[in-house]
Parts: sequence; C-alpha cells; structure tokens
Amino acid sequence: MSIPGPVGQGLQLAPFRGLRYVAERVGSLAAVTSPPYDVVVRPDGLRALETADPYNIVRLILPQAGTPADRHRQAAETLRRWQADGILAPDPEPALYVYEQRDGHVLQRGIIGALRLSPREEGVVLPHEEVMPHVVEDRAALMRATDANLEPLLLAYRGDGSVTGAAAVLERTVQGSPLLSTLTEDGFSHHLWRVTDPADLAQIAADLRHRQALIADGHHRWATYLRLREERTEPGPWDFGLVLLVDTARYPLRVRAIHRLLHQLSPAEALAALGAPDAHRMPVPVPGSPTPGSPTPGSGGAAFRIRPVAGPLPQALATLAKAADEPGAGNAFLLAGHGGFLLLDRPDPALLARTIPADRPEAWRTLDATVLHSLLLQHIWKVPDTPGHIGYIHDAAAAVEQAERHGGTAVLMHPVREGVVHDLARQGIPMPHKSTSFGPKPASGLVLRSLALG
Repeated sequence: MSIPGPVGQGLQLAPFRGLRYVAERVGSLAAVTSPPYDVVVRPDGLRALETADPYNIVRLILPQAGTPADRHRQAAETLRRWQADGILAPDPEPALYVYEQRDGHVLQRGIIGALRLSPREEGVVLPHEEVMPHVVEDRAALMRATDANLEPLLLAYRGDGSVTGAAAVLERTVQGSPLLSTLTEDGFSHHLWRVTDPADLAQIAADLRHRQALIADGHHRWATYLRLREERTEPGPWDFGLVLLVDTARYPLRVRAIHRLLHQLSPAEALAALGAPDAHRMPVPVPGSPTPGSPTPGSGGAAFRIRPVAGPLPQALATLAKAADEPGAGNAFLLAGHGGFLLLDRPDPALLARTIPADRPEAWRTLDATVLHSLLLQHIWKVPDTPGHIGYIHDAAAAVEQAERHGGTAVLMHPVREGVVHDLARQGIPMPHKSTSFGPKPASGLVLRSLALG
C-alpha cells in the first residue's frame, strides 16, 4: 500500500500545561533525567539512574516491582506523591516548548507539544517499523495507571529549509533566556523554552498543517497512544500524544543501528549452527590466521562467509562498516562474545530465497534486520523473539559487555540508510521492529504531560 501525502489538517500540535521538575527540590536537573525507557541498559544502567537521584524519571518510566500490575501501580503512586510534595509542578498556562540539544558536533532543535493522533491511512504520521504487542500492552498499562505521557516521541518532518513558519518561531525563541538548562553525562546540553504567544502558536500551526512526519523513535509509544484513544468514546486529552517534532531540513537526524543480545545462545552454539566445528570460543586473529577476505576454515560457506576480525570494538565496527559497503557483500553482521569478533557476510542467495518472504519489495527483503530475523534467528539459530531470548541494545559496547559477562552472543548491526527508511514508510511497508535508532533522542524528564491537566 502506498501512503499519500497528508490529508485533512496535517500535523496539529497543541499547547499543553507541561509538568516539570521544580529545580529547587531535586539535586540537579541532569540527575533526574534519563534516556528513553527502551534505551536504558538494564540492569546496570537502570541501577545507576535510580541511585543518581531519588526522583530520577526512571522510577516512572521503568518502575521496579514484582509484577507488571505492581510496577504500574507503583509508578502511578510515585507520580501522585511527587506532585503532592512539590517535586513536579505544572506550568501556569498551556504552551509549546522549544527544545535544544547540543554537544561538540551536533545541534538539534525541535518543538515539543501534544500532537493530534491520526491513523496511518491519513498519511500524516508514518511509522516505519513493526511493533511488539507485549511492549505496547506494557506501555498502555503504564499510561492508563499514571494518566500521563511521561516522555516524548521523536518525529521527523521536512520543511523547505527556510527560516519561515515554525522554523522562524523556533529561531526567534532561542534568542531569549531558556526556561531550563542542564548538562547530562553524555556531554549533551539541554535547553527548554516556552512558546505561549498566540501569534507564534498560530504561525506554527499554519506551517505544520501542510506537513507529514516520520516516526523516528517511539513506535511502541505511538501504537500505545492509538490503542488508548480507541478505548475512549468521547473526545478528550487521549486524542493527543506527547511528541518532539524536528525539521530535518534544518537539523538532520543521525541513524544508528540497534544491536541484538542473544541471551541463551552461546558463541559456540551460534558458530556450530553456522557450520563452524570445534568453535569453543570466538576466534581472534593472530599471526598466521586467516586474513580478512578469506573464509574461516571449516565454515563451509553454506549460509555466510565467516571471518575473524581484529578488535578492539571500534576497529571491529569499522570492519563491519567496510564490509556492509563492499560491492556484492550483501548483508553483514558482527558476532561478539567470549573474547573475539566474527564477521558474517555474503549470505547464500539460494538460502535467502528459501527463507525471506517474497511478498515484499526488494528494499525490505534485503534489509539486514529482515535477513537477521528470517534467516539467522528463525531458520538457523531457531531463537524465539521473546524478551527472555533477545535483548535490543542501542549501545554496541554494552551489548558486547553483557554477552561476555553472561555467556550470550551479541549480534552487532550496521545502520540502514535513511533514504530506505523513508521510501519504505511512504509505501506503507513496515521494517522489522528495532531496525533503526534515530537520534539524538530527547531526554526523558524535562517535560511531562499529565492528561488530568487537559
């Protein structure tokens, strides 16, 4: 199905009364922020955030308790208590929020607001990935319990590159003093401004009503927004969801990969299934070992060409990037765990033809994520796509560290090209879940949306 351009009113971004931390009541604004819930590396990153400040937002977006119902109830109680105690307080009037992230190499600016929800067929908001039902159900239960949007999605739209319309309001707003500023441990500075002037709000609305947006980050939360809206029979605050809109004509996003951690598949088992005998550990290149470009002895070349590559991790990732861009290499993956790295590339065309669904476009059938899940995970390794078997980790070093610590296997991915993402989204063809990681992602905890405030 091909998705048309936006119909009707396009993007409709509404002001809302932001719920924000009271700076005087917390150790620091940086200490109460967190990456988005699905980027937090668990358990180590979760513990670090929980101990950074007793009021860190992770206690709301990733509450810890014995059962899902207890977790959601705990988050709701925590949110109510923090508001009663003055830790979180609503802004005095509805506003849109200009949000800036900056480090030494990246400057990103966008507008945070409550976006009118729209079904895919309207062509206003385009998802590009499939979602996992159990994640949507968990997020839905959390939003029902808290009656809040706790962190914004990241949506990308493309303006005309000029400083007019919404871009003009944004650039004018950042000339004033920010509402808040903080510097997080990842080196990013964060600034937030409030937009309340009716003329500015009207200018933004007039510009966005002609725009179409791609979900860059937050597919599960968008699917959650839509599910919760369907549960309501009357119009109300559930018709809108908290988002950050970024004009990528002015502030291009970066596309990174999301890596897989196979909890219950050891490197030896992974290699044996691929046809590499006596694989008690990941081979590390030493003098006299196979040189890059030659198959590992015993690999048979049946499913993939298998080559040991030298570390450390940055060097191994550079080898993966080179292989992914090499003409004729096809799909490429880096296996890590138990002390070394293996490069898999040049998958067998006949095997691909037997295992990859044929009812999708060529761009979808040749995606690394498609080949990984259809050929490697389902056909060769027979790994179920459940949380107990597969973890999705944005940071390659964290994936490798956890694989080595617990005896699993990390599958490191190469980023997909942004143009492929947009093309498939416009065709209405969802990519496999967790295929891309757009960024930089908005920090969670700077502004929340309580639906009780309207």
